[in-house]
Amino acid sequence: MSPANTSAHGTARGRIDKRQAILFAAFSVFAREGYSHASVDVIAAEAGVAKPTVYNHFGDKESLFREAVVVDADQVMAKNLAAVELLHNSGDDVRGTLEDVGYRMLECYCDERSSALRRLLYAEITRFPDLLDIVRGRAATRVEEALADRLARLSLAGRLRTEDPVVAAEQFIALLTGPVEARSALGTRPLPDSELKSLTRTAVDTFLQAFAARPPTEDSGHPDDAGQK
Repeated sequence: MSPANTSAHGTARGRIDKRQAILFAAFSVFAREGYSHASVDVIAAEAGVAKPTVYNHFGDKESLFREAVVVDADQVMAKNLAAVELLHNSGDDVRGTLEDVGYRMLECYCDERSSALRRLLYAEITRFPDLLDIVRGRAATRVEEALADRLARLSLAGRLRTEDPVVAAEQFIALLTGPVEARSALGTRPLPDSELKSLTRTAVDTFLQAFAARPPTEDSGHPDDAGQK
């Protein structure tokens, strides 16, 4: 690589690093102080850049807010998709795999930045009513679709019993996350690992009560038995 190309590559890398630093700092400041009280001066200081650099990258405060929220939502989605992927190789232990997946999803849900993202969306929904749908489309919906796909495969393999995998996925997520908001005071109180595991086991128990595959009855494979009696 020529010196000119090396210099250009270094400049591009530096610009990307600055942009990521600004987005990380911006989300932290917005989550901590809210949109109205968040200062671009504070964001620049926490990112370690000059204030004009923030405007050079994002134009204005609203654009910075929107992108910071979307980028954080993408990171939350990636972590959840990695957890759902565990269902790809569930083997015979469907319960154990669901508990593992559920626990990892709860870890993601209770992550500090994930909790901050939800609180920020709740707080700013009247100012940015479209942002919740954008975040759902980029994160929550994609996770639900991935989970529904895995549950459908388990159903086809006879490991689960569900006519609508999308509904099953929604209910699995609801069973996991429903109690967490109250217990964690909207993510402001850390939940111990033992409580997350207990919540996961309870959610999986309830889920399997509805969706576990039923064992075949003794005469299920012999339709002519009734006529022979």
